Amino acid sequence: MRRKSGEPYILHPLAVAQIAVEEIGLGTTSIVAALLHDVVEDTPTEISDVERDFGPKVARIVDGLTKISGVFEQGTSEQAENFRKMLLTLSEDVRVILIKLADRLHNMRTLDSMPRHKQLKIASETIYLYAPLAHRLGLYAIKTELEDLHLKYTDTEVYAELKGKVKQSQSARNRFIKEFVQPIDEELKEQGFTYEIKGRPKSIYSILKKMRKQNVTFEEVYDLFAIRVILDVPHEQEKAACWQVYSIVTDFYQPNPDRLRDWVSTPKANGYESLHTTVMSHAGQWVEVQIRTRRMDDIAEKGYAAHWKYKDTGAAPPESTLEAWVNRVREMLETNNSSALEFMDEFRQNLFVKEVYT
Repeated sequence: MRRKSGEPYILHPLAVAQIAVEEIGLGTTSIVAALLHDVVEDTPTEISDVERDFGPKVARIVDGLTKISGVFEQGTSEQAENFRKMLLTLSEDVRVILIKLADRLHNMRTLDSMPRHKQLKIASETIYLYAPLAHRLGLYAIKTELEDLHLKYTDTEVYAELKGKVKQSQSARNRFIKEFVQPIDEELKEQGFTYEIKGRPKSIYSILKKMRKQNVTFEEVYDLFAIRVILDVPHEQEKAACWQVYSIVTDFYQPNPDRLRDWVSTPKANGYESLHTTVMSHAGQWVEVQIRTRRMDDIAEKGYAAHWKYKDTGAAPPESTLEAWVNRVREMLETNNSSALEFMDEFRQNLFVKEVYT
């Protein structure tokens, strides 16, 4: 059995399982469910067969994935009803949605083999629903890749042009980052921190968004990259350590007080924690510096899955804003009597509620 791309079909569930474990951080039950996520839909296998062979937990997740499969016309009542089913699985077992996001990510990565109208359909659905959902669940890396892949298929020329410009400026950017972090690096060593410093380029989609919002050219976008300082400290020392590093950074570089974002004291609604500042380099360029701990970075990359991992160790708050949001979804589903389309609009507004200082 082969996919449209010509590759053996088994490679797709293997890839989805790999994304689930490596990029989202899910465990054994989720890996098994990811491997089986299409069997009920695409083969004579029944959900009772899955339960008999793999147990009720795996069967429940596979059943949830089967119920929310398919691509639908944006804005139709059929898609909205399907969307409501998806949210029911979110309130019952968030792993269904996380595996669905892994499935969508692999589909977007292999979209080349699809006819043009299918590419546009899947890409539009991705930016409309899956990227915001990934963002709300704290999966920043997946959200970013979904946005970039959407742009690749819906505005191919612009995507290729911006990607080329980011690549062209890479060596100069690397030299700049090396010089910028040197004094910070030396001071962190001097003060005995265990840490890692990364320089990461902003996504193509976010650069384009900034260009359009500010009506500027690529060359005029000042923050094409961010510096990330990741600290290895005990949970009880996290807040003090982040502010100590902020003090080190701003001793060397003048901060813009309007650009300080404290998501350590007040995490975002999706559980994101970090201290962001924008400082002026000696070369006269504004640079965003993100300061966080290893735990915060893990949650920023793997979102909901990492949140629960740390909750088990006592390193997460009793009920984070993310957990509260999932509970709010459950309440909406239990009390909402509106049509599926009205519910979908209400939920999407809830998805895009902006945190203070975003």
